[in-house]
Amino acid sequence: MIDKINSPQSIGKIGIAQIDITPPIGIYHRMWGAAKHDQATGIHRPLILTVLLIEGSENNSEKFVLITMDHCILDGVEINAIRKLIASSCNINQSNVVVTLSHTHGSGWMSRTRSSLPGGEFIGPYLDSLIQQCASAVITAMKNSQQAFVVYGSSRCNLAKHRDYYDETSKQFVCGFNPEGLADDTVLIARIENTDGKCLATLVNYACHPTTLAWENTKISPDYIGAMRETIEKETLAPCLFLQGASGDLGPKDGFVGDHKTADRNGRQLGFAVLSGLQDLTPSCTSFSYSGPVVSGATLGTWAYQPLLGGELKSKKLWHFKEVTIQLPYRPDLATLEETKNQLIHWQLEEAKALSVGDQANARDCRALVEQMTRQITRLSSLSGTNTHSYTFLLLVWGDSLWVFVPGELYQSFQIKLRNRFPEYAVIIATLSNEWQPGYLPEASSYGYGIYQEKIATVAAGCLEILLETITRELKGMVSIS
Repeated sequence: MIDKINSPQSIGKIGIAQIDITPPIGIYHRMWGAAKHDQATGIHRPLILTVLLIEGSENNSEKFVLITMDHCILDGVEINAIRKLIASSCNINQSNVVVTLSHTHGSGWMSRTRSSLPGGEFIGPYLDSLIQQCASAVITAMKNSQQAFVVYGSSRCNLAKHRDYYDETSKQFVCGFNPEGLADDTVLIARIENTDGKCLATLVNYACHPTTLAWENTKISPDYIGAMRETIEKETLAPCLFLQGASGDLGPKDGFVGDHKTADRNGRQLGFAVLSGLQDLTPSCTSFSYSGPVVSGATLGTWAYQPLLGGELKSKKLWHFKEVTIQLPYRPDLATLEETKNQLIHWQLEEAKALSVGDQANARDCRALVEQMTRQITRLSSLSGTNTHSYTFLLLVWGDSLWVFVPGELYQSFQIKLRNRFPEYAVIIATLSNEWQPGYLPEASSYGYGIYQEKIATVAAGCLEILLETITRELKGMVSIS
């Protein structure tokens, strides 16, 4: 019989910093193939960067830095520049610096490869400034570092829905709300507080593509994450860190619109779910234990929060970090760079023909295909000349929590299965960490149906499953020595 409930907790020195990183109005903003605009016309909500700095426990004097920011995609060279500058200016091992993105599709495509396009002249100066802002924010977090306690829990939110829908009329899969599909509604949350019980930050780990706003939106936006953050921070009076989970096949039911009110409504839905979960968290450094019977009108069984003992507290302080690289095979039918460039030229010519005869609908579709080919060229150009992709992920075991930082966009089954394998731990999965490539990692069973994510995936069927088994083994090894 269970007479004690231990909530996952961590203890250590923590520093928090939060800054505004909103790009200037007029910067290149076109993120969607169907979009007709190129430049941002305004700001819906600011883009935010938040730093979480973890300093070592009694047995570990190193530091770990997590930077989460409201961007969709950053080129690997930009992320490496951020990590390198932080490592050199803050005396932190570069492998202990993680940059992860919320994946908002309202931020615009911040790539220097787009500098020649309308508004692209702002991209280079913005990215140069962003790199410096990251280092400055980490220095601020180091100055704010203090002894802190982290308590983890979970809530539920049905904002995220399965997004692979079969269109019976056109006999094809489209990327949109599938009311019959599985959708993980887990919201993993954490309250970070100091020794006085003051909230220092709230962490939210949820899997849902920030695609409320699409081609009709012309303003810079964090999508639903902005209103979520506002809702939580208004109540807690502390920064909110958002980590995008394994959302490769998940997106909001109300999405692909230009209405900012819809994005804010989606954000409040998630924010209220987080606030509900926060009320259910165990007080730090305690467990919920059975106290015994009390005779009243009935014999009552009473429970109370009891302080953790010395050995239990010590285990919450221990942490270690590991960087692992594995080889994932490319798909055998992957289009070549030359084939993709030829397709780009083809659709550019088709767009020109459509415009010449005033066929705006066809021109829009052709322009979207031009954008698809352009992005595929970017993916293919970044691939190595071998038959495999060098995939580097990072793992952090800290007290009762397991942090998994993975590049690319993983399907939800990854986080569902991984959390089921470690039920006693708070398992945090942050995708788009330190790199976007190799893009999507779908389930093996989804290959061959013409689903969007599978069509543009560069790695072979089974790679998601390989990654799951590898990370499971690595975490079991790390947990055993904690």
